[in-house]
Amino acid sequence: MAWQVDKSHTHVTFVARHMMVAKVRGEFSNYEVEVAYNEDTPSLSSVKAVIYTDSINTRDERRDGHLRSADFFDVANHPAMTFESKRVEQLPNGNGHIAGDLTIRGVAREVVLDVESYGQATSPWGTTSAGFCATTKIDRKDWGLTWNQALETGGWLVSDQINIEIEIELVKVPEAQAELAAA
Repeated sequence: MAWQVDKSHTHVTFVARHMMVAKVRGEFSNYEVEVAYNEDTPSLSSVKAVIYTDSINTRDERRDGHLRSADFFDVANHPAMTFESKRVEQLPNGNGHIAGDLTIRGVAREVVLDVESYGQATSPWGTTSAGFCATTKIDRKDWGLTWNQALETGGWLVSDQINIEIEIELVKVPEAQAELAAA
């Protein structure tokens, strides 16, 4: 059976340190994710994602505008970042790792997502859902995101390390519906 992303229960988020004393949390609200989830052999699964950089939201319009500028995501020239899996590994406990290329501002680098499986459940409406949380840490400078300001007290305005977390819920699509969509 095919699976589709339930966008109302999926979040693409990140955390960066601000002035070395606080965390700034943000999310991307516009994205497309294709998951070919193989329940029987998870290592045969794959993920492709397109995340539209202009959909960034940190709850501060001025900061979001700066993040959209050429100092950071440069959305005029790079309207999306992408992730495409290359390898999927299931661990004995049901969790796993997804290695793939993350492309930001035209720079592709391999990252490994640590994936926690939340299992599957059947809704009161008879649909089957599977939940996962994928996390990784990146150094933003590896993708050319180098803008920063030195602080008078030492340190930097924006951390180099960015924590990424993707909470995703997949809904099983009945075979007849999947065949119709493919036709």
